[in-house]
Amino acid sequence: MGRKFIVGGNWKCNGTIDEVKKIVSMLNEAKVPSKDVVEVVVSPPFVFLPLVKSLLTPDIEVAAQNCWVKKGGAFTGEVSAEMLVNLGIPWVILGHSERRALLNESNEFVGDKVAYALAQGLKVIACVGETLEQRESGSTMTVVAEQTKAIADRVSNWDNVVLAYEPVWAIGTGKVATPAQAQEVHYELRKWLKQNVGAEVADKVRIMYGGSVNGANCKELAAKPDVDGFLVGGASLKPEFIDIIKSATVKTA
Repeated sequence: MGRKFIVGGNWKCNGTIDEVKKIVSMLNEAKVPSKDVVEVVVSPPFVFLPLVKSLLTPDIEVAAQNCWVKKGGAFTGEVSAEMLVNLGIPWVILGHSERRALLNESNEFVGDKVAYALAQGLKVIACVGETLEQRESGSTMTVVAEQTKAIADRVSNWDNVVLAYEPVWAIGTGKVATPAQAQEVHYELRKWLKQNVGAEVADKVRIMYGGSVNGANCKELAAKPDVDGFLVGGASLKPEFIDIIKSATVKTA
């Protein structure tokens, strides 16, 4: 197996300069497992990226929460992949459910974004996941497979792609997919990759779980064989984020 656990903190649209400095101090002072055990990435809003990168321990990497689908130019309000590379930001989150839902980003648009970001040398956390309505109608895997296919159709090298399964109904709602529900989708998603992309990719691609992960539920979720990490929202702004990072040791126990 050998998939290294990865924990991402998505700060979303939150923070002031003072608050960001406090979060960075908390992360810098934390006693967490080594980079050999867990890869940690935090994703502040665009305006704080240089500040966070300058203050944060090099053991933790920085991600943008989005980038534009092609080269920069006359795209007011957008940030290009090239700009992120220029700033030395190694990661970007793409296809988050909030952007799919609120900004109508289609599967194809997300797939194009992933391909372009990879081509510029960025590493990508690509998000997939179903709504409550889709889960209740029994179409979870159909939805997740369609979202993943739009990425797979455009990506030939998966070395710099991490998938994040985020059931939309569990994001920020306090509802969490049970460890069994999370494992089931991660297992089916890996099976889909094996059948449609290849066994090697299916075995090595990391699949994070995102959706109301917190200090109380992280260890049980981390113990599942196909859960390779977490994409954490609200809890990444709090001290319990450290507990979530530490849950990676479940894999090495």
